[in-house]
Amino acid sequence: MNLEEIFVEPVSSRHPFAGMLPEDSQRASAAQSADAELLDSYSRAVTAAVDRVSPSVVNVEVHHLAERRGRASERAEERPGAPRERRGGGSGFVFTPDGLILTNSHVVHNATRIEVTLADARRAPAHIIGDDPATDLAVIRVDVSGLQAVALGDSQHLRPGQVAIAIGNPYGFQSTVTAGVISALGRSLRSNSGRLIEDVIQTDAALNPGNSGGPLVDSRGHVIGVNTATILPAQGICFAIGINTAKFVASRLLRDGRIRRSFIGISAQTVPIHRRVVRFYGLAQETGVVVAGIEDGDGNRSPARTAGLREGDVIVALDDKPVAGVDDLHRLLTDAQVRARCSLTIIRHTERLVLPIFPEEVR
Repeated sequence: MNLEEIFVEPVSSRHPFAGMLPEDSQRASAAQSADAELLDSYSRAVTAAVDRVSPSVVNVEVHHLAERRGRASERAEERPGAPRERRGGGSGFVFTPDGLILTNSHVVHNATRIEVTLADARRAPAHIIGDDPATDLAVIRVDVSGLQAVALGDSQHLRPGQVAIAIGNPYGFQSTVTAGVISALGRSLRSNSGRLIEDVIQTDAALNPGNSGGPLVDSRGHVIGVNTATILPAQGICFAIGINTAKFVASRLLRDGRIRRSFIGISAQTVPIHRRVVRFYGLAQETGVVVAGIEDGDGNRSPARTAGLREGDVIVALDDKPVAGVDDLHRLLTDAQVRARCSLTIIRHTERLVLPIFPEEVR
């Protein structure tokens, strides 16, 4: 063995294309260049979207009053039962230049004080314009003008597999960016109020506590959703309220300060309907809503009692629209039904009845 054999590295270990025919080497090199260009294009798209949206993303710090618990020997100002402040926080984004910010309801609900930190590190107090726990959305405002507003997209035309970028303040780390794809569309998510939120976006862009209320963005820098929840302890299963839902809710909150919804005054649950009854009446579904109780409030008769509903009645339709469960009934009882005459189709024992009912507004 000579010195050259000892110290000179074999050609095959020095070059990834060593040993290939010239044409094979050229094809491999072209493929590698194409992959690099593709990754560079993806990186440019993400960074451009972040550059466009980040100046509009804010940190929302909230303060709540909480009951202080402790020993009797504590100082008077810390005695048990004395009010104290509890802090929390989340994210939000500016959607008008005059300081309107969209965030989650669960971030600011019942807050006694709200303070917003803008992207340029300025801090400003904020107040709630409107809050809708049923969709987990809220609009707050800071008295600061000339802010950069985001561009709102259209969640109706999204497709699974699209790039999704989340920007927020997880655990207080401001302007944190995570990226992934849209995993699924049309999901339903239970809000804190118990209602279902429809048309929720599922994404694998990582979300953590503090991301709530921040924007979910597409590759063009358009906001397509409001980040709201994760499934613990699962990884890569995160949810955002579609921006089309947020547009509707925000417009109503700006107009009325709340979302008007109607109710009929019952406690109910979803139950199966006997197949013979389904076939006999040609019902569109095999489940309905059984009336477990009639609720009256403030000394007034509820719409359900006025209409003659009884415990045990099974609701199968409202204005000829099928009602397969409690969530369907909630979905149909919108502001359009407030004090408007509606037809309620029920099964009482084995008889089908249609009752006129006038839903009232939820207070």
